[in-house]
Formats: sequence, structure tokens, C-alpha cells
Amino acid sequence: MKLKVDLPRNPYDIFIKKGSLSSVGNWVSGLWKKQKIVLVTDNNVNALYGTEVVTELEREGFEVFTFEFPAGEANKNLATVEKLWNFCAQQSLTRSDGIIALGGGVVGDLAAFAASTYMRGIHFLQIPTSLTAQVDSSIGGKTGVNSAYAKNMIGTFAQPDGVLIDPEVLKTLPARDFREGIGEIVKCALIADKELWQRLSKLNDAQELLQEAEYFIHAACEVKRKLVVEDQFDQGIRLYLNFGHTIGHAVEAWAGYGQVMHGEAVAIGMVQISKVAESKGLMSKGMTESIGELLQKFQLPQTCQPWDETALFDIVVHDKKARGNKINIVLVPEIGRATIHEISLEEMREYLKEGDNNSL
Repeated sequence: MKLKVDLPRNPYDIFIKKGSLSSVGNWVSGLWKKQKIVLVTDNNVNALYGTEVVTELEREGFEVFTFEFPAGEANKNLATVEKLWNFCAQQSLTRSDGIIALGGGVVGDLAAFAASTYMRGIHFLQIPTSLTAQVDSSIGGKTGVNSAYAKNMIGTFAQPDGVLIDPEVLKTLPARDFREGIGEIVKCALIADKELWQRLSKLNDAQELLQEAEYFIHAACEVKRKLVVEDQFDQGIRLYLNFGHTIGHAVEAWAGYGQVMHGEAVAIGMVQISKVAESKGLMSKGMTESIGELLQKFQLPQTCQPWDETALFDIVVHDKKARGNKINIVLVPEIGRATIHEISLEEMREYLKEGDNNSL
């Protein structure tokens, strides 16, 4: 399967195929001339796939240097980026050379940010190995690292030259890591794809989704592809992709990066914002219950304890979607359709009132 992200300045393909990692060298040689490559990965992914990828790239004539850093959201920061910049300089990477991200969302976001800023920008490729990265973070050109104040506060817009998705690598993911990626697929269904929602509803558990992973990855990627092509820089309908994220990012930061995983936090955010919006008549009655039932099927949380409204609000104030004393929130009046609402930051407090749903 191939999806074209048909952007005016830098169009690229998302290539989705089982077993495609074994031909990664051929894929890269079809996109880049022979050059130096820094392969950016974490210690977990490198142990599983690093040797295979390096071997395939070298077989095609690329000179490869591996930059490995400790796995985890806590390491997605400027300190790690600086180490990567220095590593690239030590290998004498020029603007004609490239970076490949091999890993989950942390690796992809960090590697892309480093590529977009090293020597004012060099080209890069994404090879996402987690479900969250395959259906969300590897696509669309958002790069970034976390600060002490907020998730992804420091970042750029920079598009990759291509994205290679091999659903087979999901079989090596820990169960929790796989399930958290389903949170992003549920979000895509809610904001733009009623058929995807219906397919998810027919599944019994996460294991069944894994068996049909190629379909669900393709469907979620298509939702994001359409929104990115229409709104590359997040000024309009691309904001639909933020459903659940304003509160979700706050939960991630407040709980401590890595304690609540991204897809889990998005699940919590979707339920929390839907509960309040439904009580205000902004979403259809029963929507929160329907979302909660689907999330429960995939063992995704709907809240976390303890719940600190004040602390979460302080984090939301620093959210990238805030504009002065206003912030955009995304709601889903009905399955498959999203809307954007501008509210005051003070009104945001109402959306952070503690819930009584299933906790993490």
C-alpha cells in the first residue's frame, strides 16, 4: 500500500507493507543518492533491528553511523538533541547527507527535529516501529522535543523524504506499547472515518487488531494524510487531529513523561473533554459512553488518579494551541465529524473537572 502526501514543496510517499524492513536498503536507494547516513534509534529498537537496517543500507553503498540513546519520553529533550548534533558533526555530515529515524515517536520526533536544525536542515526519512508512530507521529512533518513546561514545546515543521511502515515489527512491541497506539486510531475514526469506527467496534480485543494491522494503519494514515495536505501548518482543519490532545498532553507532562503513555493520555483526554462537552450539549448524548466502551475493549484508560485540576490547568496554559487568553479545543459532535471551538483559558478549567471514569 502506498499513500502520497502531496504537498506543494516536498511531496512524499508513505509505504506500508508487511516485511518491508528487510528491503530497506533498496527503498532508501530509490530516494537518495549514495551518502553518509546517521541512523538514530534507541537502545531497545537498535537491539532488535539496528544490525539488519545497517547491513541493508551498507549493502546498497551507504556509509552508516548509528546514534543510540536510552529509550523513553524522558530523553526527548534538547540535551539528547545536542548530543546528536555533535555526533553528526563528528561524522562530518554535510547538507548532502541524511538522517534516518528508526524507532517509535520519541525517536522520530527527536531525529526529525535534529535533522531540521542541523546545518539549517538536512533531509531525513522515517521508519516508525511503534503503532503510535506508524499512524501518527511519523506523518505530517511535526518535529519536536519536550521542555520542563510542556510536551513538544520546542519544534519545527519539516517533512521527511519518505515513510516506511512495516506492520510486522509490531509483533515485538510489549502489549501495553501496542495498545496505546490504538488510542490514536480511535481518534482518527472519531474525527473523520465512521467506517473505521465500525471496523474497530467489531473487534474483540487488541490482538484481533494486530492481525489486521495493515488495514487499520492504512485507514488512520489516510485520515491524517488528508488533513495534512489541506492544512500543512496547523492553522485550520489539521487541528482536528488534536482531539483529546490538549488534556492528554497535560496528563503526560503532569504524570511524568513515560508514566502515562501518549496513546493512553489521548484516550483519557478524549473521554474527559467529551464528558464535559456532552454535558454542555456540544456533543451527542451517549458519545462519552460509546468512546469509553471502545477504549475499555482495548484496555485503554479513561482517567488517571490522582487528578489535579490546578496542576493540569497550569500545563494547558503553555499548550501550543493557546493564543493569548484563548485556546482551541476539538470536539466530535457525532462519530466521523470534528469541530473546532475557541474558548477562554478560564473556561478550560471546566473541562478539567475531575471525572469518575475507569482509571489507569
